[in-house]
Amino acid sequence: MRAEHGFPSFFDEESSVLILGSFPSVKSREENFYYANKTNRFWKVLAGVYGEREPFSLDERKAFLSKHRIALSDAVYACEITGSADSSIKDVVPMDLNDIFEKAKISKVIFNGLAAERCYFAYQKKRTGLVFFTCPSTSAANAACSIERLIERYQEPLLK
Repeated sequence: MRAEHGFPSFFDEESSVLILGSFPSVKSREENFYYANKTNRFWKVLAGVYGEREPFSLDERKAFLSKHRIALSDAVYACEITGSADSSIKDVVPMDLNDIFEKAKISKVIFNGLAAERCYFAYQKKRTGLVFFTCPSTSAANAACSIERLIERYQEPLLK
């Protein structure tokens, strides 16, 4: 099925870290915001990294991201995809990330999983002056990686 991203990247001029996914899940596309699927551990991981309560509402999530100077986007704007499976992504139209890099203070990019990393380097314009980190996917499909391990892996790029 051909699908489009459907909602804007989240950032403000103070954002210094960009967490980049591959393409939003069906649930995120329905809810018009990142990591809306309750089985995805993204928000629980961020809360664990910062030692805070997990944000649940959209307003809480946006406030949390702004407080910690985190921008969110995806590497893919549109693609052929089956359900939410990253492995099925093909016929890609890349996300335009220029606004984020021009208006925010992004110094590092954290890929939420290998698919995000592959999509970024395959389709995005090369940029200098950035530090890149690839962390395990927070998706429930990556069940082999425990929540404790995810928190540990996200701590280094987020807290340094």
